[in-house]
Amino acid sequence: MDIQELLGEELYKQVMEKAGENKLAVVSDGNWIPKDKFNDKLEDIKNLKEQITSRDDQLEELKKVDAEALQQKIQELQEENNNTKTEYEDKLQKQTFDYALKDALTDAKVRNPKAAKALLDLESIKLDGDKLLGLDTQLNTIKESDPYLFETEQKPNSPTIVAPGNPQSGTGGVNPFSKESWNLTEQGKLYKENPDLYNALKAQAGK
Repeated sequence: MDIQELLGEELYKQVMEKAGENKLAVVSDGNWIPKDKFNDKLEDIKNLKEQITSRDDQLEELKKVDAEALQQKIQELQEENNNTKTEYEDKLQKQTFDYALKDALTDAKVRNPKAAKALLDLESIKLDGDKLLGLDTQLNTIKESDPYLFETEQKPNSPTIVAPGNPQSGTGGVNPFSKESWNLTEQGKLYKENPDLYNALKAQAGK
């Protein structure tokens, strides 16, 4: 039973006149609720409609996005990142190889590392830790074919034995320290090749 039936037609009209527009509102089932609550419900409905409209707009914008093109762009970026990483690793590996090769050529007493490197088959040389596999064999081959590329070991000169009392025999009978035969070139040569004879001749000449 709704309010009108409960109050009767005459009393219902009187209540409607007394209540006015600002205090009460009626809903579809004939029940009375305060008007402020009714207005709040209307505001909630309005906000909900606005949210639905906003979401509909967002959905329409998403429909405009080319999903295939977006996926393609993602794949391109991934490939670029992978290529950059690979290039960096290759560059780092090459630098490590070059440093190791430079040190190895220096240890092998190579005079001209650049020229020796040009004769090497670098593709067959592999870096294993701090070792260059396959390098020694190639260097030995180059030593035989192009020995001038390597420093030669200097063998110490055998001392010249001079008979007592005649130190000049090692210089052809001439003392490069004497006043008559003073010769700086011969002195330097003696100093390098035969220090003992150098000291003996120098002492003989009173120097």
